[in-house]
Amino acid sequence: MELRVIDKTDEELRIEIGGEDHTFMNVLKGALLETDGVTAATYDVNPEQSGGQTDPVLSIKTEEGVDPLDALADGARAVQDTADDFTTAFNTALDA
Repeated sequence: MELRVIDKTDEELRIEIGGEDHTFMNVLKGALLETDGVTAATYDVNPEQSGGQTDPVLSIKTEEGVDPLDALADGARAVQDTADDFTTAFNTALDA
């Protein structure tokens, strides 16, 4: 996975996430929408203005005083925590 910041302000972030598809992006977007301080999160896989670029571009908007990079880190941690919880539950079910 390669990350490239396209644009960043105090309350907005646009970042390209190379090598990912809808599966990961939907999970990340969902986690971001549940993150405190995030007012909007969306992604586009093929923005018209990109000239055919196919790597997803994630857009995050936050409340005043919430850094969108911090919000992205919190959302990514939430995705990791969910994956860890699933792994634990799956392994527990296998052992039962």
